Amino acid sequence: MRDVNMVADLTLKLRSGLPADAYACGEICYEAFTTISEYHRFPTDLPSADIAHKMMVMLFSRPDVFSVVAEVAGQIVGSNFLWEESAIAGVGPLSVAPSIQNVTVGRRLMEAVLERAKQQQFTSVRLVQAAFHNRSLALYTKLGFDVQEPLANLQGTPLGIKLPGYPVRPATFDDLEACNRLCQKIHGFDRGRELHHAIQQGKATVVEHDDATGGRLHQRITGYATVIGFFGHAVCESNEDLKALIGAAQAFEGSGFLVPTRNSQLFRWCLQQGLRVVQPMTLMSAGLYHQPTGVFLPSILF
Repeated sequence: MRDVNMVADLTLKLRSGLPADAYACGEICYEAFTTISEYHRFPTDLPSADIAHKMMVMLFSRPDVFSVVAEVAGQIVGSNFLWEESAIAGVGPLSVAPSIQNVTVGRRLMEAVLERAKQQQFTSVRLVQAAFHNRSLALYTKLGFDVQEPLANLQGTPLGIKLPGYPVRPATFDDLEACNRLCQKIHGFDRGRELHHAIQQGKATVVEHDDATGGRLHQRITGYATVIGFFGHAVCESNEDLKALIGAAQAFEGSGFLVPTRNSQLFRWCLQQGLRVVQPMTLMSAGLYHQPTGVFLPSILF
């Protein structure tokens, strides 16, 4: 373990991330998340170092994810990422080696991705932070982020529930246009590239509901989910649509999924189905923010 005061006196170097950095950054990410979660007596978002390593391999290999790595005396001490696949940029995971936290490394890594977002002309940058982590809440607020939505991270076994009148099926590429229109209507922008990727992977689903437009009864898409899980998002017209997508999920991928707790009706329904709250989290944004006009589940990024 390095002495904090000694490290603070050394020159911090930031550089673009490389695939070769994945193992070291995975170790730091796992250590950092595990240390802060155990300190506050919450389960970690990363159940094992192997999962952290695989996540970093994926992050450093994606052309639509900007990475920045921090070094002190030639040793990697932290990393951060900017997700650039949508009209709105997402931040994270930000991680700093526990031995040198609280000496501005995290701030510098955040400033680097925010500068990148500015250069790329993103009108909004968003992130999700653990509500129990006071230091990150303070840091992000100082950097210009505003709290937009309190969230609950939920876990549990798949529900296997079907809601009458709300059939759920796998999404296809033919559904992209309708789903993008729905997301645009509710959020003010679409997340078509994320949805396209989820359809390619065979994970995306849509829910349909009866529509009597024009005097004729037919079904139309009223919601979709890239996946019900930590790295997936969902957008729907109503809570019944969202319940159908959650109920049909074969698994809650990753560390569960995120529910806006101000949506009391949906949150209560999830608890009544036996799902449990793992930790509170907070959706934050810097720049333009459009209050959603429908119901949604955010991803861990936004």
